[in-house]
Amino acid sequence: MSEAQKWHALQGVEALRVLESDKDQGLTTEVAQGRLETYGYNELKERPPISFWQRLWEQLTGFIVLILIVAAIISAALGDWIEAIVIMAIVVLNAAVGIIQESKAEEALAALKKMAAPEAHVLRDGHRIVVPSRELVPGDIVLLEAGNVVPADLRLLESMNLKIEEASLTGESLPVNKHAEETLSEEASLGDRRNSAYMSTLISYGRGTGLVVATGMQTEIGNIAEMLQSFEEEQTPLQRKLDQLGKMLGIASLIICGLVFLVGLVRDPSFSVLLTDGLAAYFAVAKDTIVELFMIAVGLAIAAVPEGLAAIVTVCLALGMREMVNRHALIRRLPAVETLGSATVICSDKTGTLTQNEMTVVRAWAAGREYEITGKGYEPKGNFLSDKVEVNVEDHPVLAQTLWAGLLCNDAVLEKDERVVGGYRMVGDPTEGSLVVAAAKAGYWTDRFTQLFPRVSEIPFDSDRKRMTTIHDVQKAAEVHPDLYPTNEAYYAAVVKGAPDLVLDQCAMMRTEAGLVPLTPAQREEIMGANAAMASQALRVLAVAYRPLASVPEEPTPEDVERDLVFVGLLGMIDPARQEVVPAVRKARGAGLRTIMVTGDYAATAEAIGREIGILRPEGRVISGQTLEEMSDEQLQEEISSIDVFARVAPNHKVRIVEALRARDHVVAMTGDGVNDAPALKRADIGVAMGITGTDVSKQAADMVLTDDNYVSIVSAIEQGRIIYSNIRKFVYFLISCNMAEIAIIFIATLLGWPSPLTVIQLLWLNLLSDGAPALALGLEKGDPDIMERAPRPPKEPVINRDMIAGVVVQTVAITAAVLLAYWRGMTAFAAQAGSDPTRTAETMAFVTLVLSELLRAYTARSERLPLLKLGVFSNKWMQYAVGFSIVLLLVVVYVPFLQPIFNTIPLNLEEWTLILPLILIPSLAAEMQKVLSRK
Repeated sequence: MSEAQKWHALQGVEALRVLESDKDQGLTTEVAQGRLETYGYNELKERPPISFWQRLWEQLTGFIVLILIVAAIISAALGDWIEAIVIMAIVVLNAAVGIIQESKAEEALAALKKMAAPEAHVLRDGHRIVVPSRELVPGDIVLLEAGNVVPADLRLLESMNLKIEEASLTGESLPVNKHAEETLSEEASLGDRRNSAYMSTLISYGRGTGLVVATGMQTEIGNIAEMLQSFEEEQTPLQRKLDQLGKMLGIASLIICGLVFLVGLVRDPSFSVLLTDGLAAYFAVAKDTIVELFMIAVGLAIAAVPEGLAAIVTVCLALGMREMVNRHALIRRLPAVETLGSATVICSDKTGTLTQNEMTVVRAWAAGREYEITGKGYEPKGNFLSDKVEVNVEDHPVLAQTLWAGLLCNDAVLEKDERVVGGYRMVGDPTEGSLVVAAAKAGYWTDRFTQLFPRVSEIPFDSDRKRMTTIHDVQKAAEVHPDLYPTNEAYYAAVVKGAPDLVLDQCAMMRTEAGLVPLTPAQREEIMGANAAMASQALRVLAVAYRPLASVPEEPTPEDVERDLVFVGLLGMIDPARQEVVPAVRKARGAGLRTIMVTGDYAATAEAIGREIGILRPEGRVISGQTLEEMSDEQLQEEISSIDVFARVAPNHKVRIVEALRARDHVVAMTGDGVNDAPALKRADIGVAMGITGTDVSKQAADMVLTDDNYVSIVSAIEQGRIIYSNIRKFVYFLISCNMAEIAIIFIATLLGWPSPLTVIQLLWLNLLSDGAPALALGLEKGDPDIMERAPRPPKEPVINRDMIAGVVVQTVAITAAVLLAYWRGMTAFAAQAGSDPTRTAETMAFVTLVLSELLRAYTARSERLPLLKLGVFSNKWMQYAVGFSIVLLLVVVYVPFLQPIFNTIPLNLEEWTLILPLILIPSLAAEMQKVLSRK
């Protein structure tokens, strides 16, 4: 088989000959197996999965992690094995958590993809069988019915009223009429190939037979999937900012370490030997001093780098991912949890995301009267209202006839299905389905009416006529329900539905409450006025009519049947907005998030929905895909701030919309479900795929998959993303302020000529355990109550912004002052006591003061803006557990005898505790005072 074969340019029999297949028998089992070995499985090949070693390498090459590894190596080389082991344990823990969480995300998506894998009905050895679509091969004969997903690229051999929804591939929002008998030119575009069907598209109407001509990566979808392999993954804003933070901390720590080392050397009395006798002599006499200063420098490096930061960020994001799943959002990449929180624009599809994706008849017009029909979705429950007053359909015979005419001229089926919301699902064309549901609300059901009015013939819908006709035997109906169809009219009836203007052109009579009357120009004008009124409300309008027939032609034609019709009524339908979307759009706007509708529907429909749900602002604009096509990239960038709705947009336009928004420094969340949406999903900061209606390709390209296809879930995920980012800022603020204070404590003590108040093992214990638990508790905060009342943070704002820097400075000064004061008191107050070790006493007092002041400081870090009393001291139960755990650890290393030599501590008495307790309050009071001054 030639990959370049233009199958749409061949007749069906020629295609069968080329592929050596038989229309009636299909392939034999042996031939199919041989071709499967030749062509491979009918599935899209993806990039090879990331191996364990690749994931491990990614986890170990972060700047902070590299600094920790170097510190561990140096500590081991100097014989400090405990420090080295603890540091490497943290590195391994961080890598393990990251690998596990990313793997779980991929497994979840794989499970979702597996659920969507379709089966195919094929002819093999002359028998109709069902096989997994992945086992299809070129030459297979596939049987197609409404509701099926096309399992491979096909050259159609037969088509009976066949319509295929190809929006996922071509962006065409309406189902495409297929005609197997046509032979097209080789140059026919993909959207114009009416004799072909393509993998992953949906059959919405009719039935047919197709010859498999391409499978797997040779399909049209495969071509797009292969193109997507060239897209490189970009770092999310959080990844970039944490990398920036890590490099900044690393460079700062190296500079400070070098400075302390040099200051210590200069202050050493032996330094003069270097100046007089040279480097070798100096090393000989000052070796111990150099090693001691080097260990102080290593301690500074450990103090500067928050060892637990990477692990806590990973755990926080993992917990955020779990919460996202509860909010119907599956995150494919761990750092992408946060990126949604920085979004400034949501570009959302209309159908299914902002609307219910369930066409619903909401208006009817019959005998000069307009009716409102209530209810939602496919659930056949609702009322009929005239002038806001509920009416009985049986008392309005023309309305009744309008409903049953729409039901009869119809191939859709409403089925009970307890697995779906509302308990019903629709099989067939959504527009026809809405007519079935409207009739069911009046008590007219398909089963009963097909018995009363058995179909004897039909004239399929044609895109030129824009009409469909079914012919029914009405004798039984006339006997059982003479009010529905009077016996004096005829034995048969041709029921017609279609575009109002074209149906009305074929009408000569009109059904009124008084009976049949000739259709006058005034009545025609009235009908078209009613049609225009419905259309102005963004309703899709269909007209229904009928013609009594004495007999049925053997092969009815439109010219013979669709004339001298009796006009009955109009039915107006719409895909209604989700009720929960309106408050969600309002909530997003309050959060400074702009929502843009990007849809393939007509401008009038998009505008009406946009106004109804609040997306379209009073000054906002609606532009069509054609207008977009005529705009340059520069012009689009200039005007995009005023455009709220893009209508009749093809999927390839989405990339331009994303690019224009990003050029204006927006962080863009773009939704999509089709194959052609995949490039835009890749290019957006956050690609959001539909989990229910989305194709596998779009899900693979996206960062997030909505399991309910609902706009509300996007807003909810953004809220959770903001909470996660806010929590990350809180514990980064907490950890950095603590670590900067630790640097200042050692640095100032060195400048003063004091021994280091803190040992390396104390710093590790503090950073990894005592600080780590409260930091993790900060990551579990529920979020400030006004989190969705703030404007999005500037996309380029660093994690540590100006406000946080000011807070870090205040906390550094407060904690450093408290600890050095405790150390000084320990050195002086107990120096003269017999049997005391003032140095160990002072170090223990400094260590205890530092731990407790940081633990109390964690409570104030729970909000950057709100005072602790307003939040509630005990409202975060995890903080109570974390602080309690850390206090127990502190008491263990102070009072357990065999740990005291390791941590260089001694038991503190009541007098020493009395000196410490007032000092530990200083940092918390400073933090709360800073919040008050900041608000003022």
